[in-house]
Amino acid sequence: MSKTVAFHLQKGGVGKTTISCTLAAQSAINGSRTLIVDCDPQGNASSWFLSSSPKYELADVLQGKCFSKDAILSIDQVEGLYILPTFGIGGTLKLYSETKLLDEPFVIQDLISELKSDFEHIVLDLSPGLGRLERSSLIASDEIVTPMIPEVFSLDGLEIFIEELSKLRKNMHSSVKHNKIIINSFDERIRQHRDIYSAAISTGRFSVYKIPVEPLFRKAQEAGKVPQLYKVRGRGLKAGTVEAIQSLDREIWR
Repeated sequence: MSKTVAFHLQKGGVGKTTISCTLAAQSAINGSRTLIVDCDPQGNASSWFLSSSPKYELADVLQGKCFSKDAILSIDQVEGLYILPTFGIGGTLKLYSETKLLDEPFVIQDLISELKSDFEHIVLDLSPGLGRLERSSLIASDEIVTPMIPEVFSLDGLEIFIEELSKLRKNMHSSVKHNKIIINSFDERIRQHRDIYSAAISTGRFSVYKIPVEPLFRKAQEAGKVPQLYKVRGRGLKAGTVEAIQSLDREIWR
């Protein structure tokens, strides 16, 4: 049975693209046919894995200019990993979200329903906002996972997001699941990080996971590589990072 997961918090700089794409890659590595849908008008996921601008992008599919199969590209580094890209420089997706999406609030939901016949796992990478595009993407998902970093402002952002998501569920008659938090760039040695982790758990609403500080993520992005397969001077991801990614893969897709 296919499942769609969106990674979202309306705060920037928490590692949404890093986490969503890394977990999508892990899903494919583990044998599931997996699609990344780049719903961020900046197109960060696409620029990570594509060396040149695509002929078609997500906005073209949503506007009926091409079929989804015409726009989906394989990420050759991992068998079974694909992307429905967004080319950020043109701003096509942003323009669409600001002009036509109001009249088509369920267009992404319809697209995902179509894609589920071809992919076991679908990952939506969103921008930090909570506008029409993000709302349409969230209600198209089966589950929302919230990445955050261990700082007080992220906790504030989480509370705001919980409130906004509650309104969205009610207004759009959505039952999308939201019970997982990923604390990114976690350092056990730092007291504030431990305190934020404890505070997230104390809400009683979430299962809370940690991904340790991992310099290789940035280097892999700069090189256009999947982190799990990338090495610098013979060294890959830290053992703790690999364990965290594999654990998250099991929890999210089970």
